[in-house]
Amino acid sequence: MNRYFYIDTEGRQKGAFTPEELRQENVRRETLVWAQDMSQWTRAEEIGELKFLFSGMPQQPPIQKQPEIETPPPPMPKTWLTESILATILPFIFCWNVFSLLGIIGIIYGSQVESLYRRGEYDAAAASSRTAGTWTKVALWIVFAWIILIIIAIALLILTLGFSIASLPALIDWANSL
Repeated sequence: MNRYFYIDTEGRQKGAFTPEELRQENVRRETLVWAQDMSQWTRAEEIGELKFLFSGMPQQPPIQKQPEIETPPPPMPKTWLTESILATILPFIFCWNVFSLLGIIGIIYGSQVESLYRRGEYDAAAASSRTAGTWTKVALWIVFAWIILIIIAIALLILTLGFSIASLPALIDWANSL
């Protein structure tokens, strides 16, 4: 009686087993087996000594690998390029706000989003998009704060000049009295 080796469902070699021990190992018809007197691995159902393992057992169709279903890629994240450029350049030109140049960081990260997405690095593209959005928003808040400071400065200037002009005749009379 031969002792057989077999390849399990995970591709590992097991053995050596007698034919009776193979029954306890739940060897199926399509399982590859080998013994010392055999030249190559053979399906168990093709070996005469092992046919008794499958008598009364229904023929099982060979296991077919399920085709992999390709999932569509996630939608491309927002690049924030337009917003970053506007939040960086316009305040710098009109208000001479150098802090708005922090928006350049948003431009750099925003320009990476599409190339990362096209390479299939979806998580990296999403992270780059989030970073670009954060720096664009930082630049915008700086612009808003800068505009509010300019409005306050203009208002104070107008109030100061208003009081100065109204009090100018009294100031001239005081100076003449000296």
